[in-house]
Amino acid sequence: MLLSLAVALTSAALALAVAIPCPSQCICLSQAQVLCNTGGLTEIPVNKLPPTVEHLSLTKNHFPLIRSDAFNGLRYLKKLSLDGNNISVIRPFAFRGLPKLRELSIQHTPLTTVAQFAFAGLQNVTAILLGHNKIHKVEGYAFAGTSNVRLLMLNSNPLHRIETSAFSGLTVVEHLILPSGIKVIEPDAFSGLDSVGLIKLPYMDLSTLKGHTFRGLSHVHVLQIQDSDLGIIKPAAFEGMFHISSLKLLNNKIDSIVELKFTPDAKVRSLKLQGNHLLDTPAQGTISLEGLESIVVIHNHFPCDCHIHNLLEGPLANGSSAEFSANNFCISPLQYNGQTISSINLNAIGRCNDDISRDNWDAPASSSSTFVHRLLLAVTCSILFAR
Repeated sequence: MLLSLAVALTSAALALAVAIPCPSQCICLSQAQVLCNTGGLTEIPVNKLPPTVEHLSLTKNHFPLIRSDAFNGLRYLKKLSLDGNNISVIRPFAFRGLPKLRELSIQHTPLTTVAQFAFAGLQNVTAILLGHNKIHKVEGYAFAGTSNVRLLMLNSNPLHRIETSAFSGLTVVEHLILPSGIKVIEPDAFSGLDSVGLIKLPYMDLSTLKGHTFRGLSHVHVLQIQDSDLGIIKPAAFEGMFHISSLKLLNNKIDSIVELKFTPDAKVRSLKLQGNHLLDTPAQGTISLEGLESIVVIHNHFPCDCHIHNLLEGPLANGSSAEFSANNFCISPLQYNGQTISSINLNAIGRCNDDISRDNWDAPASSSSTFVHRLLLAVTCSILFAR
C-alpha cells in the first residue's frame, strides 16, 4: 500500500512538472505563482513561464534593461516585482500587453530616469512603487494612458527635476508621494493629473515657484507644500488649477511673493498658511483670495517694517487684524524677532512714505543701512529655517 502511494505521488509530481513550464532558475509554486528570485537571470524568461501566471517575482537578478513589450503574452499577470535588479533603462511601453496587471514594484535599483512612455498604457494598474531608486528626473508623458493608479510612490529618490506633463494621463490617484530635494518644477508639470486625494511636496529646494506650475491640475483633495525653500513665488504659480479642496503651505521659507491670486472660477475651497518664514512683505495688491471658503494664516513670520500696516489691512488678515497679529510673528528687525505682531508697538512703526517705492526700498545702492538691514534679514531667516 505504501509503495503504491509513493508511486502515485511521484507520478502526480512528474505530471505537474510536465504540465507547468518553468525556467530552471525559478520556482513555480503553481501555474499562477512563480518565484525567480536571486536566480542570476540576465534576461526575462517570458517564453518559458506559464502563460497563466498571475504573481511573478523577479527580484535580485541582473536585468539592466527592460525592453518594450518585455512581458508580452502574460495576459493574466496581476502582480509583478522587479525589486533589487540593476535596472538602468526602461524602454517606452515596457509593460504593454498586461491588461490585468494591478501592482508593479520596481524598487532598490539604479534607475535614474522615468522615461517618456515608460509606464504608458497600464490601464488597470492601481499601484506603481518606484521608491528607493536613483531617479532624478521624470520625463513628460511617462505615465500616459495609465489612468487608474491609486498609489504612485517616488519616495527616497534624488529627484531633482519634474518636466512638463510628467504626470499626464494619471487620474483617480489617491496618493502621489514625491521625495525631498526637488530643485526644478517645470510649468504644467502636473497638467492632466486629475482626481487626486493627496499630493505632498516636501523638502524642495526651489529658486522660484514658476508661473503655471500647477496648471491643468484638477479635483485634488489636498495639495500640501511643506518644509521647503520656495524661493520667489512668481505670478500665476497657482493659476490654472481647479477644484482644489485644500491648499496648504506649511513651514516653508519664501523669499518673496510676487503674486498670489485666486479667483472664484478656480474653486479653491481653503487656504492654510502656517509656520512659513517670509523674507519680504507682499506688496499691496499682489495677493487676492477671492472665492475661498476658509483662510487660515497662523504662526508665520513676517518683516515688521513699514509695510506691516499694509499686511494687516490686506487679504491675509482676512478682515481681522487683531486675530492675525496675535497668531503671527515678526522675523525682523532683530529687536522684534520671535515676538508676536500684537506684542509690538505698531504706532512706533511709521507707514512707508509715498515717495519711497518698493523699488527704492529694495535697492541696495539707496543706502548702506538698507543693505545691511536686508542682509541681516536673510541671515536670520536662513538660521531659523535651518532649525
